[in-house]
Amino acid sequence: MSCFTALLCLSVAVCAHAAALPSTDAITLEDAVTSDSSHLESPLEFSSSADLRLAIDSANSSQAAPEIANPQLASTEPVKVDGKEIPLELQQPKRILGFMPNFRSVSSGSKPHPPGWKYNFIVATRQSTDYSSFVFLGVTSLTAEGMDMHPSLGKGIGGAWAYSWRGFLDKSDNTYLSAWLLSSALHEDTRFYALGTGHSIPMRELYVISRQGVARTYGGRQTPNVAGLGAKVLTQIVSRTYYPSSATTFPVLATKFAYSAMRDIAITSIREFYPDAAAHFIRKHREKVARMVQHDNDAAGVPAP
Repeated sequence: MSCFTALLCLSVAVCAHAAALPSTDAITLEDAVTSDSSHLESPLEFSSSADLRLAIDSANSSQAAPEIANPQLASTEPVKVDGKEIPLELQQPKRILGFMPNFRSVSSGSKPHPPGWKYNFIVATRQSTDYSSFVFLGVTSLTAEGMDMHPSLGKGIGGAWAYSWRGFLDKSDNTYLSAWLLSSALHEDTRFYALGTGHSIPMRELYVISRQGVARTYGGRQTPNVAGLGAKVLTQIVSRTYYPSSATTFPVLATKFAYSAMRDIAITSIREFYPDAAAHFIRKHREKVARMVQHDNDAAGVPAP
């Protein structure tokens, strides 16, 4: 399933990369920051298809009318070091497709919130308790029960519950260890810094894979991802205390470790390429709206500007 998701994501990215029109205009659709907790969010959030349509229509309307400055929004727009706005294809949304949490991704060229014990703990908690985590947990638990992956855990409702609470502990242990405890103690920034456009798709995918073994220090230097890999190992060791002995043999734990790494690569691939696809479809929509407006203007005899 993880491999299929990654291949699907790469297919969409290839289409978007090949079909997207070059654009020099920077599109910023960020919500105003009203509290310190908002720094946990990435610049964009399309929480629903209605929000996406509203954002697109707002961007379209700015082409036909003079732009009105909004001091509140202007003060919070994501900017690069040189002061330029970050284009849409480089911005990481708070949620991908309005559902999948993306709290631990950083837009290419942006200035992320400084990591630290408190900040890392809040992010790890949000990641662990997000509603989508429980949906994913339910799907994986029911799948494991249906495939009878650990016969000693049983079948039916009792078996599903046995898989569910153990799966929740596995996920929570890994998240808190990698995103908070180990990363804070070792001063490793385990957030995903997207490579973004300007590189070939194979290079970007290799970069995604390399993030399993490479992280950043708080100072921005590359460093071995001890927190990320160590968390996966420790999670498997801790799981031996609440799984039956038949599920704690070395081959079983090694398989679970490999699955965790594959799942991370698949999800990170989506995070890397999703902004390309989103920007492509938004531009296509803008072009369609522009053609419709031009057609209506021609029909009404309105001269072109």
